[in-house]
Amino acid sequence: MSAPAPRAPAQFLDPAVLARIGSLELTARVIVEGFLQGLHRSPFRGSSVEFAEYRQYMPGDDPARIDWKVLARSDRYFVKKFEQETNQPCHLLLDASASMDFGSTGITKLRYGTWLTAALAFLLNRQRDAVGLTVFDDEVRASVAPGLRPGHVRHLLAALDRTRPGLRSNLARPLNRLAETMTRRGLVVLVSDLLDEVEPTVQALRHLRFKGMEVIVFQLIDPAERELPYTRSARFVDPESAGAVVTSPAAVRGAYLAKFEAFLARYRDELAGAGVEHVLVDTGRPFEWPLMEYLAARRRRL
Repeated sequence: MSAPAPRAPAQFLDPAVLARIGSLELTARVIVEGFLQGLHRSPFRGSSVEFAEYRQYMPGDDPARIDWKVLARSDRYFVKKFEQETNQPCHLLLDASASMDFGSTGITKLRYGTWLTAALAFLLNRQRDAVGLTVFDDEVRASVAPGLRPGHVRHLLAALDRTRPGLRSNLARPLNRLAETMTRRGLVVLVSDLLDEVEPTVQALRHLRFKGMEVIVFQLIDPAERELPYTRSARFVDPESAGAVVTSPAAVRGAYLAKFEAFLARYRDELAGAGVEHVLVDTGRPFEWPLMEYLAARRRRL
């Protein structure tokens, strides 16, 4: 059982209240400066470093970094220069396909995902990591290269603010294209409902891992998708294919719930096997809960 998350100003973090704030930048600041306050100390960073090279000791260097073996061999002072696994490029990927436009609580998955992506951008920028953004459906619809310059996050938020629901899902295509452009290790955070074929999606995420990227997936699920709470016969329409079926929820609920839970379990297991962190997010919960719990667990683990 994970430790309880620190208390936060819930009146600001309830999705319905966030929806009334209006400004995406203000919303992101409220989120970051509110419930992430206690976790700001490098929640996405580990303590590991990679050795890069030696350089001659200079006055003011930490004596603990002197390589005493080199001193014994050469009678000269050298320090190890490390390439920190920090200040890394961080790529935020937001799925804007048509299935993300669903919301049974008044907040669509896309809107929830936009807030989450904006909050992560603020957080990563504050810890001096270069943050970039890719918004996609079956193709890349918007892209902002990772950057740290003043005003960069505002530029990224403007791109997020322009995001509208797109077309069909094809997670594998943009993920593979992104992986092909990767030349430096970093962090990839995917925000998506993952409502697409499991095998090609997981293979694309493996491709990112093969390129040396740390990958985290926040899978957004609307409570109605997991519970099928409807009582009357209704016409259910696939937003991406426009296919429709009329049925009684009571008649299909058992089979539907079993298949949906199997779908979630398959993603959970296959992503774990691929070395990808998987965070299931119920968009009906107060906003801070899933992210706060995840970041607290991550900091304990690192």
